[in-house]
Amino acid sequence: MEKLNEKNKQVALGIFLMIIFIPKTVFAMHIMEGFLPPKWCIAWGAICIPFIVVGFFSIKEKINVNPKIKMLLAMAGAFTFVLSALKIPSVTGSCSHPTGVALGAILFGPTVMTVLGLIVLIFQALLLAHGGITTLGANAFSMAVVGPLVSYFIYKLLMKLKASRTSSIFFAAFLGDLMTYVITSIELALAFPDKAGGIATSMIKFMSIFAITQIPLAISEGILTVMVFNLLFAYNKEELIELKVIKKED
Repeated sequence: MEKLNEKNKQVALGIFLMIIFIPKTVFAMHIMEGFLPPKWCIAWGAICIPFIVVGFFSIKEKINVNPKIKMLLAMAGAFTFVLSALKIPSVTGSCSHPTGVALGAILFGPTVMTVLGLIVLIFQALLLAHGGITTLGANAFSMAVVGPLVSYFIYKLLMKLKASRTSSIFFAAFLGDLMTYVITSIELALAFPDKAGGIATSMIKFMSIFAITQIPLAISEGILTVMVFNLLFAYNKEELIELKVIKKED
């Protein structure tokens, strides 16, 4: 019990330091309430449903096998909540911010992170006025579906190619973050195509504006995700082995 408490203190310390040292800008949000036409709100929400269902079953299965991972699940959700609440205003109706989904995707798989991401987005919409309920599907698809999928498969691919764990985690977080904003740009472009150039021109405009703030944020998120994973490696190694994230000989 004493050892477990010490582990929890170390993880809490890591999250506390993360909150302190990342600059906070709170003037913007995810795609905001009422910004998307109803048909797109419904469409993106419907696309998310299968991933959410699979994620719920995956969480239930993992907890039944190992109830001790509840603490790590909560930590992954808190990590995502804190990072994705740090906003830098960008395109009209949206913003740039870290996502924090790579850590949970690496630990538990992408669909588990879909559920955690959805919960985070609901709390942010209701408590912080970040995002909205009508735009929940669009925000969830970009941040809680595509982001974790990209992060998970990039991590697995790089590890299979014998890349170092540090670089694998960094690029998983970096590319997962960037792909979230590629999808957000597509969502906005579909809803608001350029009058002259259509969807493609609109998408390029959105992506160009996002890139100014999002690329440095993605780099910062990659570094921070590596730092937090190293904390877990040092103090929660047994749980990581049970989750098959690392091997005993690591």
